[in-house]
Amino acid sequence: MKFGLQHPNFSFDGKGAEIVEKLGTLAQGAERVGFDSFWVMDHFHQIQYVGQPQEPMFEGWTTQAVVAGLTGKIKLGTLVTGIVYRHPSVLAKIGATLDILSKGRLFMGIGAAWNVEEARAYGIPFPPVGERMRRLEEAVQIIIKMWTEERASFHGKFYQLSDAYCNPKPIQKPHPPIMIGGGGERRTLKIVAKYGDACNIFGSVETVKHKLEVLREHCRSVGRDYESILKTKLGHVVIDKNKEKVTEAIKAMPEDRRREYVIYGTPEEVRKQVEAFRDAGIEYLIVNLEPDNELHALDLFASEVVKKL
Repeated sequence: MKFGLQHPNFSFDGKGAEIVEKLGTLAQGAERVGFDSFWVMDHFHQIQYVGQPQEPMFEGWTTQAVVAGLTGKIKLGTLVTGIVYRHPSVLAKIGATLDILSKGRLFMGIGAAWNVEEARAYGIPFPPVGERMRRLEEAVQIIIKMWTEERASFHGKFYQLSDAYCNPKPIQKPHPPIMIGGGGERRTLKIVAKYGDACNIFGSVETVKHKLEVLREHCRSVGRDYESILKTKLGHVVIDKNKEKVTEAIKAMPEDRRREYVIYGTPEEVRKQVEAFRDAGIEYLIVNLEPDNELHALDLFASEVVKKL
């Protein structure tokens, strides 16, 4: 089982240049203790359950370009880039650039986008969900074409390309892995089955088992090897040797959210929960940690969970 660290909250990172130092310390720490990847969100406003919309939020791709220069081997990605924010040909160019500048460390996360309030605030058109899903399917095809073909042309319902160059190509061959985020059973997981190198889903052990079985059925329907897709999950982790501190940290969380999205407890309890997700089929767990105690939680999770799995 492999692990990634997401950093979704910049409110505890200081101000100005201090933020760069905190990002470097965190990403280097994750690299040092054996995490495979480091992620930031692709949002312009802070999102619900993490903070208030006016709280600090950095543009994800620019942030990862800086982190690339502060680290040496950890993979880098956005969890996940909403396709409404950038034309897919431009996104392909951005991704290729980051893969080269990081010496082959891009892990591309992409999804259909969901934050309508954020899009409206920025004046970004936000089509209905059905159209966004169709745009996502076209976008993934375009990105693959631009990363693998000398001149990419594409004539879809929403996007058209004609002899588009994306040179130099990414370092990773045949292309950087593409992780498609979301657990939509009719559309999203079918797009994963057709084009994705990895899925990223949320939920409890029971939810995960169900979603992966749906993905398996989609793989059968499109003739894809289910085992060729990396199964990843994002989860919020609250971990401390002091059980009372954990209880205090989670007490304000709605019960349904705690059940579906949070892994919490002492190191031993957290390890058992992670093992349950591994047994359910998750091969790659991406975690975010309590932002006001992130570095301590990172070391504790690494020593008591990652190294023992």
